[in-house]
Amino acid sequence: MREAIGLLEPVRLAARLPGLANHPRGGDRPLLVLPGFGTSDQSTWILRRYLAWLGYVVEGWGLGRNTGRVPQLIPRIVERLEQLSQRQGDRVGLVGWSLGGYLAREAARERPELISRVVTLGSPVVGGPKYTLASRHYERHGFDLDEIEADIAARDEVPLKTPVTAIFSKRDGVVSWQACIDRVNASTEHVEVNTTHIGLGMSPDVFAIIADRLGRRR
Repeated sequence: MREAIGLLEPVRLAARLPGLANHPRGGDRPLLVLPGFGTSDQSTWILRRYLAWLGYVVEGWGLGRNTGRVPQLIPRIVERLEQLSQRQGDRVGLVGWSLGGYLAREAARERPELISRVVTLGSPVVGGPKYTLASRHYERHGFDLDEIEADIAARDEVPLKTPVTAIFSKRDGVVSWQACIDRVNASTEHVEVNTTHIGLGMSPDVFAIIADRLGRRR
């Protein structure tokens, strides 16, 4: 019920559009936007339309519903990044909502030379699904949540080289906000907002932060 309040964010977004138009222009730079667990490109449509309005070349991930199978998804995302970077002749910005943000970080860890910046929205970078509402789903399908948490910690032994902006909210009813805090990688900046997990993908405050950070080349 707390998350349902996030559905009011489009009203606030519409009222703030004139001001949001004043953010740095994209200059045809490429962006890839990744959806959260169990969702598809449809969930990021509003965000992608806004970023395209600013002048970015924006693409969804094009992989259907996010199944949450991280080891299988990372290579496919890297392949999309390679194609987009080669086609546009530039490094790619990555924006990921929830699990999509974790996938974005890990793609950046694999191929930092392809990526200019990562922005994550309510992404569980500690423990993976263990500290989210998806934990029961993973357990029902036989996943060991402690093992996943250990695997995530092991990957963090290779530092992120790409600048990361981690947007989180203490009102998040899907992902524990503490799991969004990266205490390992010095390249990560944390920005707190006041919305729900659902609202992260529609909030004018979040859109303003994304536009500002993507407008910085480094």
